[in-house]
Amino acid sequence: MRRLLVSLALSLATVSAWAAQPTVGDQAPDYRLQDQKGEWHTLASDTKKGEWLVLYFYPKDFTAGCTTEVCTYRDDTAKLHKAGAQVLGVSLDDVKSHAEFAEKYHVPFPLLSDADSAVATKYGVLTTSPKGQKYALRETFLISPQGKIAKVYKDVDPEKNSGQVLADLAELKKGA
Repeated sequence: MRRLLVSLALSLATVSAWAAQPTVGDQAPDYRLQDQKGEWHTLASDTKKGEWLVLYFYPKDFTAGCTTEVCTYRDDTAKLHKAGAQVLGVSLDDVKSHAEFAEKYHVPFPLLSDADSAVATKYGVLTTSPKGQKYALRETFLISPQGKIAKVYKDVDPEKNSGQVLADLAELKKGA
């Protein structure tokens, strides 16, 4: 009976995280997180330049899918900057892990440490494995220069997401 209750509680926690997820048109939830260099980032500081913000959440440094995703974004960084966007990766890993990950794969953009999972919770991407480990779902939020959610990408394909973001940026800029 206790196992059933624990399982139900974990399921409800995941469902409530999904229910809290911001949607298109919502103000993006604020954050204050350190990157791999120890520098602090907030939504206000990251959107103050009038650029679009690609905030992508990923489960864990050094795993296959996350390595593919960070390298794809790394390879598309110049195209994203040309399109007027900056990229930020976010996971629950600590600053030291991000520093090692960024160094190994030559990541030219900030990887933010959400070690207490507060930001993943605000964005509705926090989940728990069957073994009870917390991690962020692989989801991406495209945030306008005004700090509004412009697009939400669920169940992201790590090889294709940056290309999807680039295509959607072009469309969103046409409509603006």
